[in-house]
Amino acid sequence: MRLAIVGDANDGVGKGMHGGEIIVAPAARERGRANQVLIGNAALYGATGGRLFVAGSAGERFAIRNSGATAVVEGVGDHACEYMTGGTVVILGRIGRNFAAGLTGGVVYVWGGRDAFATRTHPEQLALDPPTAGEQKVLRELLEQHEQLTGSRVVRALLRCDRHLAGFCRVTPAQSAEPPSRQAVESVAQAV
Repeated sequence: MRLAIVGDANDGVGKGMHGGEIIVAPAARERGRANQVLIGNAALYGATGGRLFVAGSAGERFAIRNSGATAVVEGVGDHACEYMTGGTVVILGRIGRNFAAGLTGGVVYVWGGRDAFATRTHPEQLALDPPTAGEQKVLRELLEQHEQLTGSRVVRALLRCDRHLAGFCRVTPAQSAEPPSRQAVESVAQAV
């Protein structure tokens, strides 16, 4: 199932999602507005599968307890990816405070480098590393799909230059400081 929303959505988008695909994009006249919040709070809460593409930002508590969904979003509010146990989240903009608290699994890629993490996370709980070459390939594929599905100008600008992919930071639990296994990267790539 594919649900495509043009405009903004309320709280709880993809809550408990198990499969399918949700696409949220602004109306054509609204594209390109900076920091546009398109989905409300608690999106992807408890999701176990499926994919979400948002050409804008999410409210607070994004992907809480995500255990298998894949998401691309252009910014998140406070408490995003809290208690995440699996899945893949790509964030292309601002992160709020208390980011990834209690993260025990899965992987989050945040564009913009490590500087944003100092005041918004519990650094002793997280491993922050650059993505591997294989992960950069998967990121490129996810971003290409995001741009194709949503018309995102943010992603279009990122894809113009391969060096922008090096601007991502991989966030994993501190106890798993090594990159995700080849099998985990391949399973995300197959979902793409």
